[in-house]
Amino acid sequence: MNGLRALRAGAAAALVVGLAVGCSAARGGHGGAGRSVLTGERGTAGRVLAVKVDNVRAARPQTGLNDADLVYAIEVEGGLSRLMAVYDSSHLPSTVGPVRSARETDLQLLAAYDRPALAFSGAQSRLLPVLKSSDIITRTGTGAFFRDPGRPAPHNEYVRTKGLADGAGAAKDIGLRFASKTPGGGEPTAVTSASMPAARFTFTWDAPRYRVAMDGSTSPWTADNVIIQRVKVRESRFHSRTGYVPFSETVGSGSGVVLRDGRAYDVHWSRPAADAGTTYTSDGRTLPLRPGRTWIVLSPA
Repeated sequence: MNGLRALRAGAAAALVVGLAVGCSAARGGHGGAGRSVLTGERGTAGRVLAVKVDNVRAARPQTGLNDADLVYAIEVEGGLSRLMAVYDSSHLPSTVGPVRSARETDLQLLAAYDRPALAFSGAQSRLLPVLKSSDIITRTGTGAFFRDPGRPAPHNEYVRTKGLADGAGAAKDIGLRFASKTPGGGEPTAVTSASMPAARFTFTWDAPRYRVAMDGSTSPWTADNVIIQRVKVRESRFHSRTGYVPFSETVGSGSGVVLRDGRAYDVHWSRPAADAGTTYTSDGRTLPLRPGRTWIVLSPA
């Protein structure tokens, strides 16, 4: 059950992009009966801001991850990991970071959303024009980004979130379902890990939520749910001068594991098209998540 295994960033290069995709916030959103479609918690609808966040050791601890509705862990060059944190504009932390560059995987992930804003710092030279040419892109002034002199570059760029989601789309159903009651099935599981070639995530049940460890080190981050989604990883169309750039395919289907309430459930995930949400089923039935924050690890299949 546990088995799973740039343009240079600078404040002047930082962008916030409204992409043809959208997301809902963990405490905001327009789910049924006034509940967030991203967290299942009560709250009004909010606009969506996604932020690319550094995740090498020099970047830790990051800022703002426990305020996110969703946190995606994504493979990047060298088999390392990078995070994408998704927020509701009604519940934004004042600052998020360190901010790093965008990847092709981000675009496919966000295509399930309704025009979220994406905050990132630079991108590969061929990918950046793709972002700029979209008629739904919104660029911010450089005043939203700043550097922390107490940290080494390039792991010291942060973004002030106020107003960044103003032009973004409202929270949209991306396929997640929620229920307070623990579903039947699954197996009691205290510790589960997921790996990328040069990164490792460990989730330890500490009721009522999971503690997150990365590369063997503890962190201040927690999750109410964890989805370990096994995906095909191939080379991106947008190559790097340093070599292979991974692209994690999130359209299609595959296997995975969902963690909630100290139990692990084997699941099948399915996303038929880029503009569709992702469903997670166990024994042929949709598996509901616990209302709250979810980490989704895109683990190589």
